[in-house]
Amino acid sequence: MNIGDTLPPLEIPVTRTLIVAGAIASRDYQDVHHDAALAQEKGSPDVFMNILTTNGLVGRYVTDQLGPRAVLRKVAIRLGAPNYPGDTMTLTGTVTAVAGNTVEIRVVGANGIGHHVSGTVTAEVPA
Repeated sequence: MNIGDTLPPLEIPVTRTLIVAGAIASRDYQDVHHDAALAQEKGSPDVFMNILTTNGLVGRYVTDQLGPRAVLRKVAIRLGAPNYPGDTMTLTGTVTAVAGNTVEIRVVGANGIGHHVSGTVTAEVPA
């Protein structure tokens, strides 16, 4: 990999099941991640994805590209626009640094209302 290389985009359909399953799997029982009526009472139009699910999807995106032997060393992300059911999040990535077996990738995940996630992933790819 070289600085400036881009990863192919990954489109992830944001389903209600993905949102709820991700929240349950990460033991995030906040009602805004599984109960539409309570999410609406709190001002959200619907349930929305939690950061732990997003973090996992970003990690998956990078390791799918780097291969099964890649080891994530650092994932630093920031959330923006919520991921609501019925939308699609498209992840894209650009290599920003390479040092030996270590690569840093800038990742952006966009949906229909804006950037859901942005940040960097540092991974080690054994020779």
